[in-house]
Order: sequence, then structure tokens, then C-alpha cells
Amino acid sequence: MSVSNYLTYPGLMGDMACIQDTSAAQRVDAVVIGRNEGARLVACLESLAGQVRRIVYVDSGSDDGSPDSARQSGAEVIALDMDLPFTAARARNAGLAALASDPPAFVQFIDGDCMLREGWIQRAVGFLDENLRAAVVCGRRRERFPEASVYNALCDAEWDTPIGEARACGGDALMRYGPLAAAGGFRDDLIAGEEPELCLRLRKRGWTIWRIDAEMTWHDAGILHIGQWWRRVERAGHAFAEGAKRFDSQRDPFQRREYRRIIGWGIILPVLTLLLSAFLHPLALLLLLAYPLQVARLTRRMGFAAAFFNTLGKIPEALGAMRFHIRRLRGKQAHLIEYK
Repeated sequence: MSVSNYLTYPGLMGDMACIQDTSAAQRVDAVVIGRNEGARLVACLESLAGQVRRIVYVDSGSDDGSPDSARQSGAEVIALDMDLPFTAARARNAGLAALASDPPAFVQFIDGDCMLREGWIQRAVGFLDENLRAAVVCGRRRERFPEASVYNALCDAEWDTPIGEARACGGDALMRYGPLAAAGGFRDDLIAGEEPELCLRLRKRGWTIWRIDAEMTWHDAGILHIGQWWRRVERAGHAFAEGAKRFDSQRDPFQRREYRRIIGWGIILPVLTLLLSAFLHPLALLLLLAYPLQVARLTRRMGFAAAFFNTLGKIPEALGAMRFHIRRLRGKQAHLIEYK
């Protein structure tokens, strides 16, 4: 369905005067996804109470009592069949399907380790009411405990994306139900990066994606060890490689630059250095000085810690990319890379 058709489609938008008279909370349903989030899930559901019409929680094999806690919090609970490979995209689609019998105007997607900020729904709905070509709006996601570890602080900086029209959103976002359903929702088979891919399809249909200057959610990454950070970054590398391989095109570039950086810094430079030092001259190892030089260059823009981990992260990203290509060549299905 095109943007122009959607704007006149009965039952989805309706008369604008009627929209303005309706409470924002009554026009929004929430889809929450989670797995063993415990107290964080309870806090998430409590933050949604009174801010949306309906809450659907999709559980992915929790063994900590999360489904019961969600029911006690007033949410409708859907348990995914764990005989099938789990992805966040599949969980979000299950929540979206549950809304189909009585669809809302908007859907607030939020992860179970997040809390919705007061006033976000009103700001976001108001923005979409005033910008009829916008299908997705997101705001500032912040880490609740950035001081707990350098990795949490890095996440907080990662969420601080530019204000204005964007190419993609993250896992927390308010979306119009109509264009989301018309686009077919998320791709179940993506283990990460499903939001940018959905936004790519929406933009191809003429819709826009926006980040506004408003507080949206608190996020609790809980990354306290380098192993957790490593797996999270490896998952990102897998997502960049898959996105570039499957969805990149000359007309609509998709994650091309990110993928090329991963290949250059994470594979070509170290492999070339080792080959030249082994077969030409040991002084070729000096090529590895490119890494500290890159850290120095990035430090001026983002600070030392972010520059160091940004550069170091090209190694696990490269491993994630190689994991994708090996899996694809062997014809095997992807499995989620979890860091919690």
C-alpha cells in the first residue's frame, strides 16, 4: 500500500479532527519482547501501565517466571514455540499478529529490559499526527546504569543518534500499524538488524523514519564483562554482513560502508600484515600501527574509551561476518548470538 493510499484508507487514519479528540493512550498498543528479564520486565510493564490501550508480552522460553509476572501485571502473554529458532523479529511479529483482530493506530515496540519514559507516547503520537508521511518515530534511549561498566557507557553513547529524519530505528519505536502490517512486519529469519531492514522497506514505499528530541526509554544492558560485549559486537558484525549481502543495492545502499569497514579493519589488514611479515619481511608488522593511529584519530571525536573499543570491535565484528558467510555457504539456519 502506498503512502497516498494509506492516508485515505478508511479505518486506519480517519478524520483528523476525530484523531485530535482521541486520547493518545487509547490509540496505542504495546508489544514487549523478553527472555528471563525478571525484575526488569516487571518494571517495563509498570512503565507502560496507563500509557497504552493494550500490552502484549511475547516470551521466548523464559524459566524465571516471566510469563506469570507479565500476567499479574495485566499483560496478554504469548509464548513462542521454542522448537523453532528464536529471533527478536519473530517475537515482535507474534506480538503484532495478536493485535490484528482489533488493530490500533500505532504500535509501541519495546524490549523487556527497557522502561518507557513518561510523556513519550503523547510526544510521539503528536509527531505522527503532524507528519503524515512518517511511519516510525523514535526518541532518546538511555542506559539506566552507564556508570556500572565501560560497556554500559558505550551503549549509552551508541543510542545518542542525530535528531531528524533517519534511515532506521532501533528496537524501541512507535510505528503506524497500517504501513507496518502492509509491509509484512519484520523478517523472522534475521538474528539481528531487523529494524533497519524493515525501515528500508518502509522507505521504499515512500514512508519516512524520524528521531525526535524527546526522552523515550531507559535501557538496562547489564554488560559487565568483556565477554558479553564481545558477543554483542559479534552479533552486530553478523547483522552488517547479512544486511549487506541480502539487501544492499546500487539504488538503495544498505550497510555497505559498515560492512566494508569490518572487512578492511577486521580481516584484510591483519591477514595482509601476517602474510607480508611471514613471506616478505618482519617489518611488515609495523602495519599494525594503523590500529593505535585509528584510536588516536577517533579519540578526538569520541573520547579514548569509545575510540579504543570501536577499533577493537572490528575483530569480533569480523568474526560475526565470517560466521554469517560460513553459515550461508553450508546452508544452515542462523541462531541468535546472545550476550546476557
